[in-house]
Amino acid sequence: MKKRFVNASRRSLLNATLAVGLGLGVTSSFSQTTAAAVGPAVKVVAIGQKSVANYSDIDGVVEAVMQSTLSSQIPGRVLSLNVKAGDRVKAGQVLATIDDRETQTGVLRSQAQLQQSDAELRQLQIALKRTQELKTQGFVSSAALDLAEAQYKAAQAGRDSAGAASAQAKVTQTFSKITAPYDAWVLETSVQAGDLAMPGKPLMTVYAPQPLRVVVQWPASQKNALPKLNDIQIQSGTETIKPVAMQIMPNADGISQTIGIKLDLPRTGVAVNASPGQQVQVRIAGALQAKGLAPKSAILRRGEITAVYVAQDNGFAMKLVRLGADHGSAGVEIWAGLKDGDLIAVDAVQAGMRGAHVAK
Repeated sequence: MKKRFVNASRRSLLNATLAVGLGLGVTSSFSQTTAAAVGPAVKVVAIGQKSVANYSDIDGVVEAVMQSTLSSQIPGRVLSLNVKAGDRVKAGQVLATIDDRETQTGVLRSQAQLQQSDAELRQLQIALKRTQELKTQGFVSSAALDLAEAQYKAAQAGRDSAGAASAQAKVTQTFSKITAPYDAWVLETSVQAGDLAMPGKPLMTVYAPQPLRVVVQWPASQKNALPKLNDIQIQSGTETIKPVAMQIMPNADGISQTIGIKLDLPRTGVAVNASPGQQVQVRIAGALQAKGLAPKSAILRRGEITAVYVAQDNGFAMKLVRLGADHGSAGVEIWAGLKDGDLIAVDAVQAGMRGAHVAK
């Protein structure tokens, strides 16, 4: 009897343990299912028509406002070229030197002529003084005195001319050194040491890093539709630059039949990183027009596929769409795939998660 009672007690304990285990298993499975069913609550927005400006894009080129092509003012061989493209130079820095032996000879010649003129002037000055004394004593005529004064004045003029020639020779001699006109960057060099330099032949091009501007060529046939400064934006990569001033050229180019528009860039911000010769996109706003727009965060991009998540039965269904122009903070144009009144998820990433539902 005792053994049968012990077996019955063990059987009852085992049944109770199994029951508890099954209960815990059911509870755990229910909790996991409930957790899987609950996804992120995603906000939605209705697709509607908004008035935005039409944009037209034109290519523009960055150029320096202060850019100079340097050349020699005297003929001669290039003795040294002290800079290369990309170097930064200071105002007055010697960039290249020209053979100046001829100009040095000119300086010596002019100095000799100046000394000769000084000697002649002193001699005639003494002669004039002696003639004046003799005229006072009555030994010479007035005509002799007039001749001495005329000779002295001619010698004065000759001395002044020799002095000017000496100063000009010294100035010409300084032309043998090509110096930077202002603080600048060297854009390019056109000669090497040993090349022949001639007046008007470019040696190098330098430019000041600031200020900069963008040059746009506007069709001359649309002269009556020239843009306004407030309607212009400059796209440099992913950044937008607002020009601070605009200058329209008064005449059209006879070959390209375009009108030049110069847009001054600000001296701070993203524009500082621009460089001459860089191509940028100039965006010009046109008339307002109603368009269907969606937030950028609502657009799902997978390779060449673009889609949005549309609210359906408290969940979301993915729909392919065709996109238009990007209007910045206003949103992206939806050309096809949706209809007015469709509710789309503001966050396409969250809407694609399991269990995502419309936020209340």
